[in-house]
Formats: sequence, structure tokens, C-alpha cells
Amino acid sequence: MLPAYHNEPFTDFSKPENEAAFRAALDKVRSESGQVYPLVIGGEQTTLPDTFASINPARPDEALAYFANGTAAHADQAVKVANAAFQSWQFTPVDERVRYVLRAAAAMRRRRHEFSAMMVLEAGKSWYEADLDTSEAIDFLEYYARQMLRLHDASHLLYPYTGEQVSLLYIPLGVGAVISPWNFPNAIAIGMISAALVAGNTVVFKPAEQTPWIGYKLCELFWQQGIPDGVLNYLTGPGEVVGAAMVDHPGTRFIAFTGSKDVGIQIYEHAAKVHKGQRWLKRSILEMGGKDPVVVDETAGIEEAAQGIVAGAFTYQGQKCSAGSRAILVNDLYDNVTNRVVEIASKLTVGDPSEGPQVYMGPVIDQDSFNKINYYMEVGTQEGKLLLGGHPIETPSGGYFIPPTIFGDAAANSRIATEEIFGPVLTIVRSNSWEQALDIANSTEYGLTGAFFSNDRARIEQARKTFHVGNLYFNRKCTGAFVGVQPFGGFNMSGTDTKAGGPDYLLQFMQAKTISERL
Repeated sequence: MLPAYHNEPFTDFSKPENEAAFRAALDKVRSESGQVYPLVIGGEQTTLPDTFASINPARPDEALAYFANGTAAHADQAVKVANAAFQSWQFTPVDERVRYVLRAAAAMRRRRHEFSAMMVLEAGKSWYEADLDTSEAIDFLEYYARQMLRLHDASHLLYPYTGEQVSLLYIPLGVGAVISPWNFPNAIAIGMISAALVAGNTVVFKPAEQTPWIGYKLCELFWQQGIPDGVLNYLTGPGEVVGAAMVDHPGTRFIAFTGSKDVGIQIYEHAAKVHKGQRWLKRSILEMGGKDPVVVDETAGIEEAAQGIVAGAFTYQGQKCSAGSRAILVNDLYDNVTNRVVEIASKLTVGDPSEGPQVYMGPVIDQDSFNKINYYMEVGTQEGKLLLGGHPIETPSGGYFIPPTIFGDAAANSRIATEEIFGPVLTIVRSNSWEQALDIANSTEYGLTGAFFSNDRARIEQARKTFHVGNLYFNRKCTGAFVGVQPFGGFNMSGTDTKAGGPDYLLQFMQAKTISERL
């Protein structure tokens, strides 16, 4: 019997022994940089002369590792190999599949600082944010293992029928294309992979091009547990080549994707097409973007609201789909909350996160993101009042550093208030009333997370009904959903609301089979 599930505790870096352990992990990871990593298909490693580098966004001249530029032919091979492996993996007993996942969780727990250190270097995460990412990855492994034990045989939910023995089983789908993002390169990747595997599917996994290093290491974690060859395959290369081939392949049964709205829509369109030789309608499990609102009414506590706004907007440089990138403030306290938000944000530290736990914000992920955020900062000067930041930070390392940036008095329908910037840019909008504020909150095409600060019970109850987001928070920041506690996923253009870390998430990776036998 497994012990009761609980969320993995975070590391307290104020303790000298924890800081020393993390610095040692950074040194270890750095000592392993510069290697060339292969594709892994059916347990066979394939190196290619055509490679690309994974870089440190705090020091773009620092290549951390090199990865194969896979092709559509490699994707085709991987899907075929995964399909062959599925023929036996699907019948592997549930408790055996669960043990693979639980062993992976235990291995990651033992090496948690190593995985976090890789994200500090490759993804530009602060020590705290990297540790949260690894903790969440462990949570997904532990939680989905337990959920699979609960779900696989649902016969007890059926009513008896005289003269027949009836059962309801959840069985796997087949080969899954898992395409993960760079912003949570450990947690989200391992969440989608472990859900697919524990449900009995096989996987062709493609990590984001910005974070293939951590992607390889988390696959290695499963391989080291002895998972059969072909059950988990690792591909790297351009998304428009490798990812597209995985999505379009007639042998792919489902796609699990986390990333941008534009790519998610493209996947949804392609997955809907039935290709020659395809015997099913593909399932799409999509987690996309957000333009998440934080609403503050005149009854709210100013300090509580300001702290929540800053934490939601600027942790991990605002590079979260759940980031509270717009604050909608009722007129009566607009000035007081705005002034406090600016004051708090102006004290946040920005720098190379490998330097220590005192660095709150690191670099944005790459040159493309850097350019996009700079573009929106220029747009912001035309659509609002610049209150803080607004210009990149120049450093000798040439890192992609952008300070906390805040625009006030923006129109509710302005670009900076409606389009996802995915960087440390907060837009503040005035509202005449709390009712109007909720209307503004619901006015974008997204519906992922939202927060409402209020001390009026009637308003909170009304917001509970009408604030149209998948994850709604009262009197707290709009980021930080815990696995098993706050199932995560959004509405509208934020995705298919599959609620990762929730009790029904695994159902997305399975299909129900009813069996009746005449007695």
C-alpha cells in the first residue's frame, strides 16, 4: 500500500547546508556541459552531424550542450518503433507501470538539486523557481501513479445486471506525441510523459528547442529504471519539421502539447485531419496561453493585493502562462495600489541566477523572446504610462535581461492589455466599479487563471460564478497551482482545460471499454 499523497516540500535556501548543496549541484552540472546528445529511438542512440546548441540565456556565448537536428524521417521511425513497443506495453500490468513511475520519482528526489541546477543554467530560472519546478515534477509522478491505481478498473461504479458479469476498464490509446515547453521544462514535460506512460501508452517526446538538455535528462531518468526500449523515445530538432511530422503521422493516436496559442491552434487543425492509413480520430490535449487578470476592488487590502500582483507578474520573468500580466484596479484605490506595486517591483533583483538565491529574476529565454518583449515595451509607451522599467539591461555577458516593467492607465482593449507578451511586463487598467472590472477581466480571448482581491463576501460569491477562468484565486496571487490541490487548465484560447494534476487528467490518455459476459 502506498502512503498518502502529499506535495513535495520546497528547499529552504536560507539554510547554509542547502545553499552549499545547490552550489555543488551547479558545479556538477557545469562540469558535464559541452557534450553532444543523440536522438534515442527504440533504445538506440543516433548521433547526427547536423546539431544545434542549447545556450545559457544569462550568457548566450556559453553553449551548454549540443543536440541532433532530427528530421521528419526520424519522427516517422520513432512513431513506428513506439507503435511496435505499444503492442506489449499496453498489456503490462498497471501496478508494474506504476512502479516505473514511482521509481523515477524517487530517483528525481535524490537528485533534485541536479535537475534544478540544469534549469538555472538552461532556462534562466532562479534557484527558488527551479526548485519549485522540480518539486512539481516529483508531485506529478507521485500523483499520477496513485491516480492510475484508482482509475484503471472502474467496474465498481457500474450497477449490477442479473445474469451478466459487467466490467468497465480504462485502456490506453496508443502512441502519443508529447511536445513540451521551455518555461517548465521539467514539471510539464514529466507530467505529460508520466501520465501517458502510466496509462499504458508509448511516447515520442520532443522537448522545446531552448531546453533539450533537461529533456534528455528526465528521459534518462525513466530509461535508468529499466523501462522497455521504444516505450519512451527522445527526438530533438525544429518544431516545424520534427514536431509537425509527429502531429501529422497516421500512427500517432494523441498529441499532448503545452505552448503558445498559435502553435496549439495549428496542432488542433492538423490533428483533426484523418491521414491515409489512420484508423482513429486523434485526441488533442492542449495547454496554451493566457492574459491573466488580477482584479482589485475598493474593499481589498492594499498591501496584500500589491504583493500578490508583483509575485504573479514577475516570478520567472513573467514567463508563465499563468502570470498575472494585467491588473484591473477600481478607481478608489488605483493610485495607492499602483504606487505600492511600483515600489515593491523596483526592489526586485535581476541578474545571472547561477550567482545565488538572492537573484529574483534571471534572463528571458532567448533572443526572439527578448526582441518580442522589447517590441511590446515600445507599444506600451504609446498605449499607457511607463511607471517602471521599459528598457533592457545591458551586461558584459550579453544576457537577455529585462527589468520589471509596468505600464499604467492603459485602455482595457489596448494591445498590452489583451495580447500575451510572455515577459516581465505588467499592464494596469483603471475600472469605475468592481462589476466593470470583472467585465474587463473576461474580455480577452483567454481564460486560464485569474485573481480577485476583495473583502466583500457577496462580490466574491458573484465572481465565483462569473469570473470565467479555469483557475480562480481569491485574495492571493494567480500563479502557483499545486498538483492534486488546484488542478490546472484553462478555457477558450487557453486550451482544452484538461486539468493537469487533477483526478480526471489521466482519462485524457485512455479510453473506456465496457465488457459484459453472460453467466
